[in-house]
Amino acid sequence: MSRRTLWIALLNLALLSALPVQAQPTTKLRIGVEGAYPPFSEVTTDGQLKGFEIDLAWALCAQMKRECELIKTDFDGLIPALQSRKIDAIIASLSITEARKRAIAFSKPYYSTPQTFIARPGASPDISPTALKGKRIGVQSATINEAYVNALYPDSQIVRYATQDQVYLELKSGRIDYSLVDKVAAMAFVQSPAGQGIQPVGPELRNRQYFGEGVGVGLRKADARSLGASFSSAIEALRADGRFQRLSAKYFPYDISPP
Repeated sequence: MSRRTLWIALLNLALLSALPVQAQPTTKLRIGVEGAYPPFSEVTTDGQLKGFEIDLAWALCAQMKRECELIKTDFDGLIPALQSRKIDAIIASLSITEARKRAIAFSKPYYSTPQTFIARPGASPDISPTALKGKRIGVQSATINEAYVNALYPDSQIVRYATQDQVYLELKSGRIDYSLVDKVAAMAFVQSPAGQGIQPVGPELRNRQYFGEGVGVGLRKADARSLGASFSSAIEALRADGRFQRLSAKYFPYDISPP
């Protein structure tokens, strides 16, 4: 190597050394969960997250070989947190509806269940809008159930709450007359000590327009092809080898896989 070549090489090395060190991009996947919707997700007395979707999130991360962090977020703040890049994905019983698909993308569905009204003993099983005129219906804000009762029960008093647990407390106390909730979550509540005396009323409700095509992982539209495909493939793998069904059996009396 000539002196000139050596001098140029040393100069380039010095210039590179003077440049600021660039932070390495993180590979940790930040997943937003609610933590207030048992048995899908809740916080234990010692502050730990548990539930079907908590276990599912870890299983999906393991399948994708990704390091993950679960971030507890209020349900009505999940989509804003996703759009502002505070989280990278949502696993929080987020139904795939046309309205939501205008704002974000989804993986393929990972569960699907009907909705049901619940009420105290003696409530009429007639849940038609006419029968519930003037009744107080409690729902969790920003949910498919809020959209449903807003549209179809204009003569009822719709009372909105930040969490489903708050809805249950208000129903038990008599401050609301009915609540509309996912049937799996409803049955977990009515069969628990806290839900004694509460019961499902009326038929199961399945309305694709309002309740969507099942529950999926919420994602930014820009990530639909890459991260969305990864989540969808992981969901398929968990269903194919029986891991999803074993998780479902841990929390529910039947398989909640979508059709």
